[in-house]
Amino acid sequence: MGVTTLAKIKSAASIGLEPILIDVEVDISNGLPGFLIVGLPDKAVEEARERVRSAIKNSNVQFPTRKITVNLAPADIRKEGPAYDLPIAIGLLLAGGQIYNPSSGLFLGELALNGELRPITGAILFASLAQHQGIKTLYVPSANAAEAALISGIEVIPVDNLINLIAHLRREKMIAPLAPTPINQQSATAIDSAFDMKYVAGQEHAKRALEIAAAGRHNILMSGPPGSGKTMLAKGLLTILPPLNINEALEVTKIHSISGLMDPNQPLVWMRPFRSPHHTASAVAITGGGNWPKPGEISLANQGVLFLDELPEFPRMVLDALRQPLEDRVVYISRAAMTTSFPANFMLVAAQNPCPCGFFGDPQKACKCSAGQILAYQKRVSGPLLDRIDLHINVPRISYEKLTGVSESESSTDIRDRVMSACHIQQQRFINTKTTSNSEMTTEQVKQYCQLSEDSHRLMRAAVDKMNLSGRGVNRTLKVARTIADLTKSPQITAAHIAEALSYRLQN
Repeated sequence: MGVTTLAKIKSAASIGLEPILIDVEVDISNGLPGFLIVGLPDKAVEEARERVRSAIKNSNVQFPTRKITVNLAPADIRKEGPAYDLPIAIGLLLAGGQIYNPSSGLFLGELALNGELRPITGAILFASLAQHQGIKTLYVPSANAAEAALISGIEVIPVDNLINLIAHLRREKMIAPLAPTPINQQSATAIDSAFDMKYVAGQEHAKRALEIAAAGRHNILMSGPPGSGKTMLAKGLLTILPPLNINEALEVTKIHSISGLMDPNQPLVWMRPFRSPHHTASAVAITGGGNWPKPGEISLANQGVLFLDELPEFPRMVLDALRQPLEDRVVYISRAAMTTSFPANFMLVAAQNPCPCGFFGDPQKACKCSAGQILAYQKRVSGPLLDRIDLHINVPRISYEKLTGVSESESSTDIRDRVMSACHIQQQRFINTKTTSNSEMTTEQVKQYCQLSEDSHRLMRAAVDKMNLSGRGVNRTLKVARTIADLTKSPQITAAHIAEALSYRLQN
């Protein structure tokens, strides 16, 4: 084979959830031996020099003892992570004439010193990029192959080590491409029996509110003394939410993949996410960000539930950062070098005690807090955030008789059937729009689909005056009423639906 001094290999990077092509240009020239990587590499990319050098030497091929320059183009985009190890190694071997031209394949992978490939993050994103760019072949570590094979129209080559890949590119021993990963939607319908609603003693009012929240994807706040079951109710919400469809599952999988949260044995995320960050989490951890923006908890909860336990214990700045994503269903991350966005279509489920000691209003245990302490505690959560929460409910202490009773409550399967029926009505209602649930309705859609009778108008008018409802509060009440009507399969919103929706509003 003749010696080539310049080679170009295709790789990829991601800005947020947007993958972009990266050209890995490798030049071998005369001069003092050296290995230089340019193109805004971070520390992990710079350290690829030592990983690539050792991996090549330990893969029975020769490492060039000449001046090596690697350029990662475009040069004005910062490159991070170890996924460039493989394309750099292949570029060196191609430039040195030790392998044949690998045509237009896309290469990604981290190299161990012995030449084995370690998994990377974002494989499904880069497979989508290859499909969009018309690149027919994707070379990824074997651990990422099943995830990448979820994307149709590309040939995914699972690579165990550099030796096998070299033999494949030399046409000596071919690596069989991975068959497309089968999509089994039955996995989406599984229910975690440990949190089945039938095991929640009492709390029928709270379970009814959760059913409404699940049907319309409304935000909900539960307030009650310690041990009343708020956390168990929140976890039980997952068992009554409708299963993810294929598009939602792919969206969730992309976010989890780029965050490095994928289960190696589960290439597609079928379960709705349930994220429960501790109240010491920072604003960046919740909303996302960093020098190289990564998804935060609200994006990791996309299409699922964000559960904030002990809501008033979160810093005020963190809670107020949720206000814009709750309205727009997307979070924008702005930095000096770039601006990106992440989806944030989540249900906010929050729980709080009524006071610092937790027993304000409890009929059985006296509260030890002063009036000032109670007021200060309740004011930790801002009014604008509370106004964005559709359902406010009290979760009282459960009596011993109910806790030890033998009768079981309604199961999650029965509740979920009603929720899915209501969701189907909404799908038909919004079939030609971007809206997917009642909680996402625009002002125009509220006027179209939430028309009231004269009795309902009188009830709403009186509620606005008595409860001091804001414009947002009125709209959210109408959306909840629309969901309650859908649960009863009623085409019209009646005064009873309005009355129930108003009972969940926070009294100002």
